Parts: sequence; C-alpha cells; structure tokens
Amino acid sequence: MALALYTFGMFAAPAEGPANDGFRKLNDQIFELVDQAEGLIAPSGYASDPGPSPWGLEVYAWFYRETCDDWSPATLSLWTNMESLFSFTYFGLHAAALRRGREWFQRPQWPPLVMWWHTGQGYPTWAEGVMRHEHLHDNGASPTAFDFKQPFDETRASTELDRARFKKLRASRA
Repeated sequence: MALALYTFGMFAAPAEGPANDGFRKLNDQIFELVDQAEGLIAPSGYASDPGPSPWGLEVYAWFYRETCDDWSPATLSLWTNMESLFSFTYFGLHAAALRRGREWFQRPQWPPLVMWWHTGQGYPTWAEGVMRHEHLHDNGASPTAFDFKQPFDETRASTELDRARFKKLRASRA
C-alpha cells in the first residue's frame, strides 16, 4: 500500500507568459529534488514531456477552466508515508515556491491537493486522481480522499502526522 498524491493549480496569467517565468525556473529545480526525495516511490510522467510515462490519460477536474494554454500544473505521485510527503511539500525549495504561489496561480476554490491510500496493482491513474480530488472538494475529507488537515491512515482511521517520524526526517535533511 502506498500514499497517492494528486495536486492541481491554475495559472492566473497565460502559462507560457513572462508572469510565470519564476514558476518555470523553480519547477525544473523542484522536479529534480522530488526525484531524490526520501519517501517518493514514483512520479507520473506527462505525455508532453520526456521522462517517465504518464499513468493514463491526463485529465482535469470539473473546476478546470480552459484558458487557451491546454494545460495547468498538476502532479500525480506515490509516496511511502505522509511525513515524507509533508516534509518535501512544506520545507525547502518547494515551500519557497508555495510561498510565491499567489504570483502565479488563481486563488483556488478547490483543495490544492488530495491524498489516498493506493491499494491496487500498478500506479493510480490521472483519472483516479481527478475523481478523488473532486470527491474531496465535494464531500470533504474521508478515507476515500483526504488532505493534511484531516488525514486517514492505511486502515481508513482518522489520524495525525507522526511528529517523531517527521522530526527525524527534518533532522536528516538539515
């Protein structure tokens, strides 16, 4: 069993425009770091990019609005545990990029991410990530779709981050 993550955002300005230069510059660096992140099992690739194959057809949630860019930043990945994912997401270069998010992204009316415990064979698909993202948006956190505010463990029980594991991860990255 692995922790699946789907993230989604929408640019405030055209994706390839100069307003997003800072995002694009950090994006490549962050993708390099995530590939080395403790706890990452695998990231999905993108049909338009070299690298790993995408995990199914890339689709977007119902709240996606086409802006003639044909894409919006989204990720799909598998992790060993929530603490590793939390550490990567909210500390280091990724956290610095998150702090600048208002420069690049529309203020979301949807959750920025969704997690769930992937129990199937192989990898979760983009369509499953979108379905769970929509479920979290429409119904709130549950074992089917959750976030860091209301996480669930592998047994489908409400839980909290393991602070001791998190501190150990933080100390190893210092």
